[in-house]
Amino acid sequence: MTASVAASALRVPHSRIRELAEIAMSMDGVLKLYFGESNLPTPEFIKRAAQKAMQDGFTYYTENAGMPSTRKAIARYYRETHGVELDPASELVITASGVQALSLAIRCVLDPGDGAIVLTPAWPNGSAIVEMVNGVSRQVAHPLCGDRYAIDFGALEAAVTSRTRLLLYTSPSNPLGWVATEDDQRGLLDFARRHNLWLMADEVYERLNYPDAGGFAPVPSILKKCTREDAVIVIQSFSKSYCMTGWRLGWLVGRKDVVARATQLNEFYVSHANSFVQRAGEAALLWGESWLREMLAALRANRDFCLAALRSMTGLTVPKPDGAFYLFPRIHGLTDSFDFCKRLLLEERLGLAPGVAFGPGGEGSVRLCYAAERAILEPAMERLGRFLAAGG
Repeated sequence: MTASVAASALRVPHSRIRELAEIAMSMDGVLKLYFGESNLPTPEFIKRAAQKAMQDGFTYYTENAGMPSTRKAIARYYRETHGVELDPASELVITASGVQALSLAIRCVLDPGDGAIVLTPAWPNGSAIVEMVNGVSRQVAHPLCGDRYAIDFGALEAAVTSRTRLLLYTSPSNPLGWVATEDDQRGLLDFARRHNLWLMADEVYERLNYPDAGGFAPVPSILKKCTREDAVIVIQSFSKSYCMTGWRLGWLVGRKDVVARATQLNEFYVSHANSFVQRAGEAALLWGESWLREMLAALRANRDFCLAALRSMTGLTVPKPDGAFYLFPRIHGLTDSFDFCKRLLLEERLGLAPGVAFGPGGEGSVRLCYAAERAILEPAMERLGRFLAAGG
């Protein structure tokens, strides 16, 4: 018998976003709004910090949990930004990206056959990683209630089984832009405590927040609601807040027992995050606030421009997002969002992400990333409006 690829690997679906992107990459003149990244370059002070770190000899192995100075910088960030005190030696692990933090954390809390509940529509990597560790993912959709997404706690209750070990949610949400309120956070934490579950919060977009009152307040972390003894894990990354998607640097925060295990397992994933990139991350946290505020002001303006343009089009509904940098319009009567996005790409050379890529509740919608300059967003809105007017 010929050796075969593991069934658990074969169960993981291909990314429908990447599938469209591969078509777009063979075309000219495409306005690319399908990936979740800004087209702003990484700030110069971060790049200079990495260059200096290489010159200073930060090119060797580091601790599995990451360099102590980087962990201290992140602990300081939580103290100054959220009023949360963390022990950098025992409650933090530096990872080679947010997705690696997610993979490491899920591996630490699930055995084969264990279940995870994932709130969707959501970035598909969480559910896929559950399947990769031979877990069982049950996806529960956020219902759209008026102009805001909500949490269906009744559906969460119905999804719990005797093997459920984990509840994963994202706030601010990719792709919805939904932000968990304090009541939402308390409800999720109470639910996890009652069912003895790990509560995993993907807070990668926490700085990309647009309060109605204005200003630049981050989304409050679930860490402000829980005790250090709660079974809570927070996933974080430098990618979105500091335009460092290609640098692959993230972290996780958790209870001491899971952090100790994650530190040991990090050796068998990547050993540790890149040493000079860790130094660049320290610079981002230390010097990035004024730069981040300028970016947030531009993102808010982009959101408002695209939201107004979409709401002027017929045949769609688009909730106002409170965070992240996505709009998720629901197109009336649409039943195949992948086909819609493929035809939009081929006919108008506009690349959007199909809602079906984000799980239950996503079909019938498309995701638009507005973290691009106005010179891209303006013609993008024109092309989408023309495509819809022609019958889509």
